[in-house]
Amino acid sequence: MTQPTDAPTTVPQAAVVLRHYVSQARWGLAATRASVLEAAHPQIGAALVGNSTFVARPWRRLRNTMMSTRRLVDDDEQVRLREAARLNRLHQRISGTDAHGRPYDAMDPEARGWVMATLFESTVTMCRLGGHPLDPPTQQRLYDEFREMLVLMGDDGSSLPATLQEFWPYYDDTISRRLEFNEAVHAVLHRVFAEVPPPPALRGHPTAWAAIRALAGPLATAITVASLPETYRRQARLTTPPGAQALMHGVHLAAGLATHWLPAAWTQVGTFMDVLDLDDDDDDGPGSRLLGALLHQASRVSALLQHLTADAGPPVSSARRSAERFFTEVLDQTGDGHLAWPDLAAMAREIATRLDMDAQTEARLFTAYADWWRELQTSLDTDGDGRITRHEYATAATTPAGPALIKIADVLFDATDTDGDQVISAGEHQKLFRTAFDHELTGGGGGLSRAAFVREFLTFMAGRHRSAAYDHLLTEG
Repeated sequence: MTQPTDAPTTVPQAAVVLRHYVSQARWGLAATRASVLEAAHPQIGAALVGNSTFVARPWRRLRNTMMSTRRLVDDDEQVRLREAARLNRLHQRISGTDAHGRPYDAMDPEARGWVMATLFESTVTMCRLGGHPLDPPTQQRLYDEFREMLVLMGDDGSSLPATLQEFWPYYDDTISRRLEFNEAVHAVLHRVFAEVPPPPALRGHPTAWAAIRALAGPLATAITVASLPETYRRQARLTTPPGAQALMHGVHLAAGLATHWLPAAWTQVGTFMDVLDLDDDDDDGPGSRLLGALLHQASRVSALLQHLTADAGPPVSSARRSAERFFTEVLDQTGDGHLAWPDLAAMAREIATRLDMDAQTEARLFTAYADWWRELQTSLDTDGDGRITRHEYATAATTPAGPALIKIADVLFDATDTDGDQVISAGEHQKLFRTAFDHELTGGGGGLSRAAFVREFLTFMAGRHRSAAYDHLLTEG
């Protein structure tokens, strides 16, 4: 049987079919659909609500997910194995109990199998809705590759049925018996799309972004809900506005036709990431330059509208406002209004991901953050409820800088200083922060010493001043 036009043209080897589809920008439709079905699983939903930054910082989550996926389907086996080990280390730190007293564990084999199941089925659905359904051999190979992904992650693969014929009854049974409509599903469908902050390329255009989000958010929700399996929509009581099904089919078909007919460079995920300025590999690509040119005039209008609509509320103490803003932008990584261990763990995960840390360095970093959390609880958790509110932080008499924070800075310096010369070079700085040196930091020497690096980190984490480097690292959405 001949391969469909939409299938890879080379003989499938390890992850070749999967790599073909995840490299397409339209795979975002499949990944978004799959994320809802994943969140509906009790264990995964609880892990997301308790630990993830996907609501407060969705662009960071998107960028890291795409980077991780590229590593997992890389040609180099060592790259794949290293990324699988890194993900396992991060997931081993995510466990707990949900609001109903049910335990959850990110390493649970059933939950990990369901993640692969949703991604496989959503990819198959994407191709079908896009007008080029997968033929049986290609679908079988894709399924085998997702099962191989579980083996790569260290599972034995038994959490997914051994054959594709057995998969579909398993998939339907899981939807009908295991899935629920929970807080995580509500967050994905309603909070993420409604509250998503502007991507890096649009942060200077808040008014333009507000208009885009007001239109695109409800449409994205309607399209995603309409694409979900009817069984789940019915049991979760999810309704769609009139015309949503037609709109969903139209979007998928248009994306499929564009992928089929347009030059590949126009429809690859890298192009999409470049336009939104999310790709680490190209800070000044053609997509970003084009978007910047299109928004040049809009920036003046945006600035004027911001001035005319400025908040005229009651005056607030500048010190208190600064502390509360720092709490919201930096410390509250999960966006739930409180500072707790998952927020600091999210900081550690982001740093470990940026630097692709080895197991030993990563363990040092998480230990340092755990020590800092204990210091923060001792000094700031005045009511002893195990979390720190914005008010508790803003009214504290001292800044949260102590020995543990210095230890974090030392670990961060050691991990960034890859050549061990005790100076952070421009290239090392760029890898961690994705921004160039501030000339004031280097002192004209072209590098950053340990003392200067630690001083800058402590000054920023004390909330005393902004830093382009640490804003890129810890505050971006």
